Amino acid sequence: MSSTNRSNARNSHIADYYITPIRSIQDFLMEFFSDNPARDFNNKIILDPCAGGDEDNTMSYPEAIRKWEHKQPPAIFTYDIRPDSRAANIQDFLTAEITCDFFDVIITNPPFNIALDVIKKSLDLIKDDGIVIMLLRLNFFGSQVRSSWFQKFMPVWCYIHSKRMKFSTGSGTDSIEYMHAVWIKNSYPKFTKMRII
Repeated sequence: MSSTNRSNARNSHIADYYITPIRSIQDFLMEFFSDNPARDFNNKIILDPCAGGDEDNTMSYPEAIRKWEHKQPPAIFTYDIRPDSRAANIQDFLTAEITCDFFDVIITNPPFNIALDVIKKSLDLIKDDGIVIMLLRLNFFGSQVRSSWFQKFMPVWCYIHSKRMKFSTGSGTDSIEYMHAVWIKNSYPKFTKMRII
């Protein structure tokens, strides 16, 4: 998601596509693995439900994960609703019948207007003690609509990116701050642990 041209891209989450900077994902992974070495992605089964990618661009999260040095590479499953996506499954994640619960990690940059729905379905799908990682605007916390949900499902960690991200091929960066929020299924603390990276 991006706040750039937000008024032009909120009519549908099909149009709400922004290229997540691979460098920013790698920055997050470096800090996350450093803080949580037992949660590395070695030999894990990973799902990116909003994988993106197109004729000119790779899928950001799978690419960033594959660039990491894994002793045993993870298996990565990809979904995206956009017909020009590089995802293996061109389906709407929210309506797709995914009945398995073997994913160790679900990680993505969800479209802004369906982000909470993507998080909820991911927490339903992920296996017990699995992790859900979402790139979100920092102000995702600041909503009366989501407030009651956060009372029950606070993320364990919140990694705030100090460098503003660039989601387009233009020269400028995005206008607001982003975070990678991390949930552990069945572990929802009252307070989240925050890191600035």
